[in-house]
Amino acid sequence: MPEPLILASGSAIRATLLRNAGLSFTTALPRVDEDAMRDALQTEGATSRDIADALAEMKAAKVSARNPGALVIGCDQILAQGSHILSKPVNQDDAIAQLSQLRGSVHHLLSAAVIYENDKPIWRHVGVVRLHMRDASDAYLRDYVSRNWEDIRHCVGAYQIEAEGVRLFHRIEGDYFNILGLPLLELLSYLTLRGTVPA
Repeated sequence: MPEPLILASGSAIRATLLRNAGLSFTTALPRVDEDAMRDALQTEGATSRDIADALAEMKAAKVSARNPGALVIGCDQILAQGSHILSKPVNQDDAIAQLSQLRGSVHHLLSAAVIYENDKPIWRHVGVVRLHMRDASDAYLRDYVSRNWEDIRHCVGAYQIEAEGVRLFHRIEGDYFNILGLPLLELLSYLTLRGTVPA
C-alpha cells in the first residue's frame, strides 16, 4: 500500500496541479520563517538554486517530523535577476517597482521540490525557467498592477504567467509547471518509479 502523501504548502496552484494529475494527498502548512532563512542564506553567499532547495527542504522537514511514514513534498520558488533575488510585493508600488526592474531583461524562476520520509530527504529537484520580459511602458505596468493586484499580490515578481501576465513576455525557455511553482513532471516520474503512483 502506498505511503500517505502530504503537500507541505498552502499554495492553491500547487495543490491544483497535483489534484489534476490524479494524486491523492493532504496538505499541511509548514510553520517556517522563510524570509529570515532566505536572508541568512543570501548573507552567507548561497546561490539562488541553493536557497530554493534549502527552503523547500525546510518545509518538508517540518511537516515530516509530525507525520512519520508519510511522503512529504516541500516546495519553494525563487525569482533571480542575476544575483538579486526578488520577494513577493508588499504593496502596489512595490509591484510596479519590481516589474520596472525586470522589464527589458532576462530573469530566472527556480522551482524546488524536496520529498522527505521519516525525517530524511529521499528526493529533490530544482527546475529552472529563463524568462525574457518585454520593455513594457510605465503606463501599462501601472494599469496591469491596478487591474490584477488581488491575483498577483502573493506572486514573486508581481505577475501571473497563466493570466494577463503572459503579455509581459516575448520569450520563455523552460517547463510551464516550473513557472507555476512545481517541477511536476520530475516529481511524477519519481513517484511512479517508487510505486506511489500507478504506472
